[in-house]
Amino acid sequence: MGTYRPDSSTLLADDSILEYVLETTVYPREHERVRELRLITQQHPLSFMGSSPDQMQFFSVLLKMMGAKNTIEVVAIDVSREYYELGRPVIEKAGVAHKVDFRAGDGLAVLDGMLDGAAGTFDFAYADADKLQYGGYHERLLRLVHVGGVIAYDNTLWGGSVAMPRDTPGSSEYDRVVRDYMLEFNAAVAADDRVEACVLPIADGVTLCRRVK
Repeated sequence: MGTYRPDSSTLLADDSILEYVLETTVYPREHERVRELRLITQQHPLSFMGSSPDQMQFFSVLLKMMGAKNTIEVVAIDVSREYYELGRPVIEKAGVAHKVDFRAGDGLAVLDGMLDGAAGTFDFAYADADKLQYGGYHERLLRLVHVGGVIAYDNTLWGGSVAMPRDTPGSSEYDRVVRDYMLEFNAAVAADDRVEACVLPIADGVTLCRRVK
């Protein structure tokens, strides 16, 4: 059944395939400010938590195809401004700081506070925060995006562990807890008639949901 790779940022069986993708279609067209932010992030001790460049390129193309103008990223809601401040100089240099509204606080609480005035106003939402809160994010984000809007959840294949036995060598207790949760979450999304959903085996797994009602 394979061995769980908790330090892997991609589900590709061979790293050379990822390198091919990056060198062929990602890095040659990468915006200089995006490249700067990526290189800054790579120097941070928690850089493994960052989304992969090929995944971000996919979202960039997807949002352009959608014509998305108003988006919400649960990563941009945090109890600390530390990581936002790391990238803020680059965001300002890119001239888009006025488009970013960072919210400090608990993710669920911040989303709850947005429901009264912003329900149905977002084109796209991205969740890559506390994995064990995805169910709570889902209920709130479904109300914040309009019908036809898209929600993306990161890490939903959790290193491929969702398709492996729970006691696969190399997995920690936390990995097993998240693996079990993702099995439940993906099943719930698949059965949710409010969305059309698909799971993409890109990076560490991305579940896309299009709100239909």
